[in-house]
Amino acid sequence: MTETMTIDDALAAARAGDAIDLPVARALLAATGDDLVEVQRIAAGLRDAGLDEVGRAGQITYSRKVFIPLTRLCRDRCHYCTFVTIPGKLARAGHGMYLDLDEVVDLARNGARLGCKEALFTLGDRPEDRWPQAGEWLAARGYSSTLDYVRAAAVAVLEETGLLPHLNPGVMSAEEMRRLRPVAPSMGMMLETTSRRLFTEKGQPHFGSPDKDPIVRLQVLDDAGAERIPFTTGILVGIGESLTERAESLLAIADVHRTHGHIQEVIVQNFRAKPDTAMRGTPDAEMSEFLAAVAVARIVLGPRMRVQAPPNLVSGEECAALIASGIDDWGGVSPLTPDHVNPERPWPNLDVLAEITAASGHTLTERITAQPPYVLGGAEWIDSSLAEHVSAVSDPSTGLAADVIPHGRPWPAVA
Repeated sequence: MTETMTIDDALAAARAGDAIDLPVARALLAATGDDLVEVQRIAAGLRDAGLDEVGRAGQITYSRKVFIPLTRLCRDRCHYCTFVTIPGKLARAGHGMYLDLDEVVDLARNGARLGCKEALFTLGDRPEDRWPQAGEWLAARGYSSTLDYVRAAAVAVLEETGLLPHLNPGVMSAEEMRRLRPVAPSMGMMLETTSRRLFTEKGQPHFGSPDKDPIVRLQVLDDAGAERIPFTTGILVGIGESLTERAESLLAIADVHRTHGHIQEVIVQNFRAKPDTAMRGTPDAEMSEFLAAVAVARIVLGPRMRVQAPPNLVSGEECAALIASGIDDWGGVSPLTPDHVNPERPWPNLDVLAEITAASGHTLTERITAQPPYVLGGAEWIDSSLAEHVSAVSDPSTGLAADVIPHGRPWPAVA
């Protein structure tokens, strides 16, 4: 049983900069009313101190990206997902099991014309393990697995367009990440939650989804750190987890980052119910609870972590509340492609997002797919094969995005 703590004691610990343990984090997550306002104030202060420390006062970053849904097939059955489909539906719609390489390159090339610098690859976990049609599609084109095809697609994007791949292919082994590292400056996988209850109990959102075992996903985070990969992760708020489980998830991310230093950003994402899913009747994450999760993420993870929340899952007014809760990154925003995971929620216009950010006293600033400390960290974090591609679109002094239009160049940059 989790030790209980009063909100007053938890706030005192947060103000003092004490190490945040489970009882403190849980108490802060439960904050409401004036207590929540105080939690937000503490979080925003930490954010501001962290940005001041690195000479980036007032900056809130985003990555201008193109969204590449390489395949919508998956072996998992998450109860809230609308991205995943089945082979029959793809065939009836006239789509292949995967995007062809020319489709991938066309998307990336169109994004480059609009100044995008990131190609976000999103796809299901190992669909060939569930769907024979996926394996047949890959084998017919000479690929041994989905991850083998991801690598080929990333190389095509680098060579033909100069966009930098950010890979989100789900659970990967250390060996698989090692093979992908030379083609992507960053990778990611949402932890979502450390709650095994949501994975093991029938009717829970991750039941029947082998890749959503928190033990497996925590191993991925640890392996990514050992492989020196700038890695994005995060939590989903409101999928049935308790406040204690939510606190445990944030503390687990903090722990793995403390070991390896590779978590480049943490996404705090609010659950939004979608039609045609098993969780369509589940209420959306309540806003004050979501804001508390964002603020506590900042307090747990500290001033140097980039804490991100997607701007398309909230209103403009709620974007301001997220800034007040300590975020310093909006994540990837596309001027070209929709959010295929949340297609009902269009991206905000970048000019509008800049106005919203400015109204809260901050400046919207473009970054690339790897966060500045990792760009500036050189060969420890960015594979030598990607050095020229990364330097072509980044500012050498800040590690942020340069004001350029990407163009293709040979890969690898270094043999």
